[in-house]
Amino acid sequence: MNRNLASIFRLRWLFWLCVIAVLVLSLLPPAPDMPTTGWDKANHAFGFALLAVLGGLAYPGRAVHVLLGLLAYGAVIEVLQGLTSWRTAEWADLLADAIGLGLGGLALHLYGAHRARRMASATLPPRR
Repeated sequence: MNRNLASIFRLRWLFWLCVIAVLVLSLLPPAPDMPTTGWDKANHAFGFALLAVLGGLAYPGRAVHVLLGLLAYGAVIEVLQGLTSWRTAEWADLLADAIGLGLGGLALHLYGAHRARRMASATLPPRR
């Protein structure tokens, strides 16, 4: 397996592992030892920004599909939380997810632009 393909494979495993971790953490009853930023909406934004970056890197060229899929995933989580007696479904949580996806998408865009500039400068002949 070539190195780039192995890297993509590892990123995909990490992405899907994080997708599952977010689902589990979102559906467990709240506990004092759960990881948190201290503010529920920041937890949502941070988690979905991370998923956006990992998903975009794991599936290059499909960032828009990844972001839309993750937004739908956030909506599904909210529905599932509404079915529990210890969590609630909130539109504000989905908005926080969307903000996180936007920030993650922006990070992916900036990373792609930086990488493209770096590759372009590496292929240009030196100036005289």
